[in-house]
Parts: sequence; C-alpha cells; structure tokens
Amino acid sequence: MADIKPTIKKKKKKKLLLFSIIGGVLLLIIIAVVVSGKKEKLVIVQTEKVSKRSITQVVSGTGVINPETKVDISAEISGEIVQLPYKEGDTVKKGDLLVKIKADIYSERINQQQAGVTYSRTQVEVAENNLRKAELEYQRTQQLFNRGLVSQSDLDNARIAYEVALTQVKSANANVRQNVALLRQSSQDLSKATIRSPMNGVVTKLNNELGEKVVGTQQMAGTVIMTVSDLSIMDAEVEISETDITNVKLGDTADIEVDAFPERVIKGVVYEISNSAQSKGLGTQEQVINFIVKIRIIDSDVSLKPGMSCNADIKVDSKSDVIAVPIQCITAREEETQDEETNDDGVKRVSEESVKKKQKPKEIVFVLEEGETQKVKKIEVKTGISDDRYIEILEGLQPDVVVVKGPYKAISKELDEGTKVKVDNELKKKKEEE
Repeated sequence: MADIKPTIKKKKKKKLLLFSIIGGVLLLIIIAVVVSGKKEKLVIVQTEKVSKRSITQVVSGTGVINPETKVDISAEISGEIVQLPYKEGDTVKKGDLLVKIKADIYSERINQQQAGVTYSRTQVEVAENNLRKAELEYQRTQQLFNRGLVSQSDLDNARIAYEVALTQVKSANANVRQNVALLRQSSQDLSKATIRSPMNGVVTKLNNELGEKVVGTQQMAGTVIMTVSDLSIMDAEVEISETDITNVKLGDTADIEVDAFPERVIKGVVYEISNSAQSKGLGTQEQVINFIVKIRIIDSDVSLKPGMSCNADIKVDSKSDVIAVPIQCITAREEETQDEETNDDGVKRVSEESVKKKQKPKEIVFVLEEGETQKVKKIEVKTGISDDRYIEILEGLQPDVVVVKGPYKAISKELDEGTKVKVDNELKKKKEEE
C-alpha cells in the first residue's frame, strides 16, 4: 500500500503539468490572434499623378455603308419585261432606257379609244344638226302662235323639242371630252411601259430578269425592278442609342472603320439625324431604342460598296489642356441622412422617412496623402467630358496630385477616408504585360 500512494501522486503531478502546458499554449494563441487582429491591414493600390490632357468625347455606333442618293425603279403598269439592257454593276446615264414592258394591251386600248373619240365627235355633229332643226321649228311655231294660227300646246312642244336638242348637244360634247381623257390616259400608260434612268449612276440592285412579269403601282405597291445609285457620294448610316443621341450634332466629324478595310480609318461628317426612333424587341426585356445618324464620307479614294458593315466614332466634343484622371479613379458613394426625432417620452428615435431619404450619389476620388504613413483622402469632384480612358475634372483636383487608379475593388468598396495603403505600381505593369 505504501508503494501505491507515491505512484498516484506522481500521476497527478504529470496531469497537472500537462494541463498547464496546454493552457499556456492556448493563452499564447489567443494573445497572438488578438495582436494580429489589432494590426491594420494595408490595401495595395496603384496610383497616377494628375496632369493636363486633351480629351475628345466620342459616341459610337454600328451600321452600313449606303449611297447618299439612290432611286428605286418601279413599274407603274403591269406586264412582261421585254427589254432589260443593263445588269447589276453597269453604269447608266440620265435618260438611258432601263426597262421596257410589253404594252400590247395599251396599244389596242388606244386604238379602241381613238375610234370612240371619232364616233363621239360625229354624234356631236348629229346633235348640232338636230338642234338647228329644232331651233328653226321653234321660231316658226312662235311666229304662227303670234298670228293666232297655232295653239299654246303646239308652241310648248316646239320649245321643249328645242331644249331637248340643246341638251343632246351638251351631252355629245361631254362624251367627246370623256373619250379624249381616256385616250390621253391610255397614251400616258403606254409611255410608262418605257422606263428611263432619272440620274447618272450604277445599277446596284437588280430584282427581275428578262421575261418576268411585274406589277404596276396603279394596282398596289408595285414591283421594284432595280435600284440606281450615285456611288460618287457615299454615307454611313449608323444606329446611336437614345442615351447618346442628344450629344450628336450636325457637322460633327467621325472616324469610320469598315470591316472590308481593316487597316483604314475613313473620315466623315454628320449631315442628317433622324427625329424618329427605331425600336427593337418592343415590349420585351431586350427592347432597344436607337436613332439613325447619316455620316457623309469625305475620303473619296476608297472603293466602298453599298451594304458594307461599319463602325463609327462620332467626335461630339473636344477640349485641350484640361485636368484629367483615368476614368476608373471616379467612384460614386451614397450617404444616408438620419434625422433624429424625440417622442413624448423624451426618447430619441430615427423616423422611417429620414432613413429612406438619401443624398444624391457623390463623385469622389481617393488622393494619396503625404507623410510617413501612406493614407488616402476622399475628395469630392465635379466631372466633365470623357474619352475611352480619361475623364475631365472641373472641380476638386489640381495637377501633380497623386490619385488612386486601381484596383477597382479597392476604389469601389475597400477604401475610405484615412485608409492606409501600400502603393505597388509594378504589379499593375506586370498584369498589363501579361
């Protein structure tokens, strides 16, 4: 029994020592966590010095190349095409025969109507002879009536016969005018069977072939047989979104890139802006509203074809020697205003209306403060025009100030007034090189 007691005491001492060591280790871990938690984390940022630059604001759009002047040649009468001397791509001059439509039916109609005019004129002669006869009879009956040799009834009949003959003459003359008008209309229809070019140009589209039948515009919309275009003056018809159209003005210059000429930037000038919008996907989530802007192409040494796709950058505004920063430097921050109210019990509370009330988002940049510890300062700015990289600063910054330009996460979320940062512009360079 004497040997067992010392053994038990030794085991208790060992357990106590083990628990003490474990407790010490846990205490050290807790202290380390607390110390590391108190250590402020540095935000790694990239910076750039504010300077003055030239900025050109651009509105972009996509579209197609088209001739500035083009005419759709339609048939005004229906029939079969019997002459079609030009093909697509051929050059034509004003007055050249483009299309001739078979017009036998109109020729026959003209012959018939000419005969009708001749017949109606002979009817006029007959009516005039009858009128002269009725007039003489009426005059003779009037004289006999004055002498008391005929009754009033005979005089009335003679007068009525004269008036009827006079009406027949008027009717016959009206019939002549009607037939002449029909003949003139048929003659005009016959002349429409021959279509001539209204301008100098090129046949850019041919929709029908020799021998095909076309429908005239007298019956319905009519068949567009071909399109003649003046390729000496071309334009780019581009779609501009409704948010940008208000910035575009007549006379704005543009840089046009055509897919067929990838190495060439073509110059142009805005000469027409549509007043009505074109909607796509109306009533759906993909609804898009655009306006058509026509840009006259100035460069004449490029062989452009109608229908070529293009992209246009319209220079809507330009300023030189202005304070500018990279676009990504600008961020917007909202601040809620909470107005405290005191109720009848003297307890302060925040009204629901004041919680919902928000100030207008402010445009701010983060500026690197000078000192041993690198910190950032939040500055509210007022911006102007921008290009694809830089934005004009109207108020809030001066040249040579160092601003934070990245990363995006830091500018939009992590940085605030007095945040400590570490500048690493080399990291930005490495990412750009990669």
